Amino acid sequence: MSDEPRPAAPPARGTRRWWSANIPVPTGRAAGLLAVAGLAVLAAPAPLPGVVVVGVVLLLVAVDGWRAPAPWRVGLARDLPAVVPLDATASVGWTLRNPLDRALRVALADELAPSLGASDRRVQITVPPTGRVHATASLTPTRRGTFRPTAVTMRVEGPWGLAVRQAERSLPGRLEVHPSFRSREAALLRLRRARILDQGLRSVRGRGGGTEFEALREYVQGDEVRHVDWAATARAGHPVVRTYRAERNQRVVVLLDTGRVVAGLVDGVPRLDHGMDATLALATVATRLGDRIGMIAFGARVQQVIAPRRDAGQLRRLSGAMHQLEPELAESGYRDAFRETLARFRRRALLVVVTELAAEAVQETLLPALPLVTREHAVVVASVRDPAVAALCAGPVHRAGDAYRAAAAIAVHAERERAAARLRGAGAVVVDALPGQLPGDLVDVYLDVKARGLL
Repeated sequence: MSDEPRPAAPPARGTRRWWSANIPVPTGRAAGLLAVAGLAVLAAPAPLPGVVVVGVVLLLVAVDGWRAPAPWRVGLARDLPAVVPLDATASVGWTLRNPLDRALRVALADELAPSLGASDRRVQITVPPTGRVHATASLTPTRRGTFRPTAVTMRVEGPWGLAVRQAERSLPGRLEVHPSFRSREAALLRLRRARILDQGLRSVRGRGGGTEFEALREYVQGDEVRHVDWAATARAGHPVVRTYRAERNQRVVVLLDTGRVVAGLVDGVPRLDHGMDATLALATVATRLGDRIGMIAFGARVQQVIAPRRDAGQLRRLSGAMHQLEPELAESGYRDAFRETLARFRRRALLVVVTELAAEAVQETLLPALPLVTREHAVVVASVRDPAVAALCAGPVHRAGDAYRAAAAIAVHAERERAAARLRGAGAVVVDALPGQLPGDLVDVYLDVKARGLL
């Protein structure tokens, strides 16, 4: 948010900051002047005493520093975006206002974290008399989180360029780096395909009765016989079927695992971030279809709870809640997360557990806890599959080392398949997909559950 550039209050007289800003610092130009003066003295027929030459140069530096305005007199404002998605590009700007009737040369050094990927956090600029100048730099964040730059170091040159006055200006700011939403296009594509549900075309009425009657229309080839309305058929004299539309205002709750099993990297990205991308894709489609979606983030304990909502701001709330989450090196507390879910959401919902299908964790913690929720809710377990393991399974074998790696990869793949089979046997739907495919596959499962009326 951009503010009007304003001067700052001077530091208390006699403090370290006051002395630091009021004692002029010689510049490279002053050193060059001193060197030239020294050479001139040596070349002169009647050399002057060196101390006189040095004294004159120092006097000029002192006068130039005295004529330079104090840094807090120069108006300064920082224009920092409130939110930037991870790997997106934004810009940070600085606006300076000159209070004098002569040009000023000003240098800035901003307190920007290296992971914000600033193209330049140092600016050197000339501000015209009684005018203002705006300078910018690009930001390409490489890490999620909240960043709070608090200070800008300002250096103002004297009119001769021999001395500068320097001070640290307090300029608090806040920037949130949110998860990357790489699957936005895939989510929007599936949303367009899903509009057929809202139009009530060939919705299948499942055992849960999760569809609503919308209208009657003439029978066409491919319609199910059980959808024929016999009374309307008798009146019309030709087959008539009922059409249904998917119910709105259903509930979806994402249980986002932040335990140690999601700390590993897949395609150079933490498994947790893949899960966040899938969560944003699911939220995009669910809210636009009129369903409420919420989230429970948990590691060893429950960390974040976002109540289910369906308004346009829910995507921003979910992204804001996830941006500070980091994997913790602790076992995932599935049982506590499920109990929290049951306590908060008594109405039947679709629970999407975004985790990792690590065989040991599934067998010892997830499977024993799963019956707590499968009795009352529809459950989906989603995980991202490592393409490197798939490549090793199918890769060529030329040497003994290749054979050992392929055998290890096949064993890992088999354990993963067994873990998925156990979860399916316990009543959960399992989505185990490669990076880039997980968000789309998860949305497809959600649309299938919705169309079949399982909620």
